[in-house]
Amino acid sequence: MTTITAANTESRFQELLEHFSSVFSRIAQGATEREQQRILPFEQVQWLRESGFTSLRVPASHGGSPISHEHLFRLLIELAVADSNVAHLLRSHFSFVETIALQPEDFQNLWFPRVLAGEIFGNAATERGGNALGTTNTKLVKTAESWVLRGEKYYTTGSIFADWVVVMATTDSVEGRQYAIIDRHAEGVEILDDWDGFGQPLTGTGTAIFTDVAVEEKNIIQRKVASTLEPAFFQLCLLAVLVGIGKGARNAAAEIVATRTRTFNTGSGALFKDDAQIQELVGRLAANVFAAESVVVTAARDLDAALDESLGLDSEAAYLRAELAVQQAHVVTPKLVLDATSEMFDVTGASAVSTSKSLDRYWRNARTVATHNPVAFKARSVGDYFINGTIPTGLNSIGEAKGAK
Repeated sequence: MTTITAANTESRFQELLEHFSSVFSRIAQGATEREQQRILPFEQVQWLRESGFTSLRVPASHGGSPISHEHLFRLLIELAVADSNVAHLLRSHFSFVETIALQPEDFQNLWFPRVLAGEIFGNAATERGGNALGTTNTKLVKTAESWVLRGEKYYTTGSIFADWVVVMATTDSVEGRQYAIIDRHAEGVEILDDWDGFGQPLTGTGTAIFTDVAVEEKNIIQRKVASTLEPAFFQLCLLAVLVGIGKGARNAAAEIVATRTRTFNTGSGALFKDDAQIQELVGRLAANVFAAESVVVTAARDLDAALDESLGLDSEAAYLRAELAVQQAHVVTPKLVLDATSEMFDVTGASAVSTSKSLDRYWRNARTVATHNPVAFKARSVGDYFINGTIPTGLNSIGEAKGAK
């Protein structure tokens, strides 16, 4: 998808932010209560549809007004400040919009108008276990009447809110994996809100069951493990969510300090907001968050550069530029944010751990997002590239390791 660099200016981003700020503010209202009471944000997702947020990367050739990767990820960060669950659940949607752009024209003609109409895509790629790495137990089967989908998925982030679910499947005697795009409300589709993680509880990351779901052949595409920016984009969405959580923790810490009147006899005796040591702690926390955001925004710019036709990069060079940038960002961003969400408790007293305040949600949500892709593997990959020139491999499969019993 070609990035329109002429519009990639700070003033343009501020226009976008101003346009969506009222929606983000509405989403922020009640975010804590929604987590406490496990109220899924269906209404909030609808507001984003209506605002045009979900169609921000549709190409101009298909009626869109596309923004750069940098601007998209910066907006996702601000959405995650308002509610990290909502920003996270749109990861699959925005990723599939990028996938549409890689398909033939007739496929784009079919799906881009639906994105412009506000329709949302969810994800069903990963299974709890039993599938060998690079395969799935979910099957596409050819019957006399049509193709049908059979199987069960977990970690189906966003699908409970979606109009369409993009399901990873395999077909007997067909090499590789396929995407089957199915109507979320079709007969045989069951999506459960059974995610039991201690963080990001409202992302709809639960079980999806597919029982002989009819699939039109035009809605099946071959999953290609190739030199594309898809893996980098998918992972950068998570890092943007992490940064948004960090910024939310920074804001909460500053507010706590600014309004606190109680102090300790072992301190300076001044109000916390005037205490130099407390100011320093908040400053260090804020600097961690600033560093994390700077890293993620820089990686997003590398995605834009990878698609900048004026640079003349071939597909392999473009892939390397994007993937290496995101992998390096992935190595440092989680720790910066996790440190910030933990250290916010150092600027206050025991009252901060009250369950009614739910300040622990920042750490829980950050820790949950950070588990999605082990940092150790990314650090090894980056080191292998700089030492040996080995091209990094993007994450494209989770399954049982060789030799697993």
